[in-house]
Amino acid sequence: MVVVDTNIVAYLLIDGDRTRDVQALYSLDPEWKSEAFLLIEFSNILATYERSGDLTPHQADTLLGTAESRMRGLIALPHAVALGHARRFGVSANDARFLAVAEKLHSPLVTEDARLRAAAPSLTRSLAEALRQF
Repeated sequence: MVVVDTNIVAYLLIDGDRTRDVQALYSLDPEWKSEAFLLIEFSNILATYERSGDLTPHQADTLLGTAESRMRGLIALPHAVALGHARRFGVSANDARFLAVAEKLHSPLVTEDARLRAAAPSLTRSLAEALRQF
């Protein structure tokens, strides 16, 4: 099982500079978990790509469907839990949701957000670190 944030899912599904590494991680362990907020953030990414003309509406809809099918068992945490983790780690409540899932599942959060990794090093791993674990 791998706990991921929104950007890792975006790298998996939208071609970019980290796509190959994220696909390698997914092939090593396709059981990915996260906070339910991930799909809201991913929808925002898709909407931005669509507005900029980088995705068609059909492509955005397809990518959202793919994300929903790959991210089974999303965890919806109480808002108070997210707020508590935001206080504890000095991060946004959005980012705190991913940290709380990592803590709850006893599995580090894979994230390329260096600021988030610095705020919670015991709960996070970079993509490169996660790949080295396998």
